[in-house]
Amino acid sequence: MNDDKSTSLAFRVSREKAQRLERLAAATARPRSWLLEQALDQYLELQAWQVEQVEEAIAEMDAGHGIPHEDVKEWLLEWGRSDKTNASK
Repeated sequence: MNDDKSTSLAFRVSREKAQRLERLAAATARPRSWLLEQALDQYLELQAWQVEQVEEAIAEMDAGHGIPHEDVKEWLLEWGRSDKTNASK
């Protein structure tokens, strides 16, 4: 398909990846380009979601919501201690 809504991309991959792609294309009766587009869509969605989550977390911390690192560290050091004293002492 070569219309105004698509473009061609080229990139290099290892021979092994190319062979794996060929086997998958044959097994699924799908063109390599279709498989690559599906993989790229999934990758882009995941990366966009991760960036969004990080940005939201940073905004929450900037707004004063959250627990300071030192408090979390101290709490983790106390895990499993029956005397509940500061483990770093």
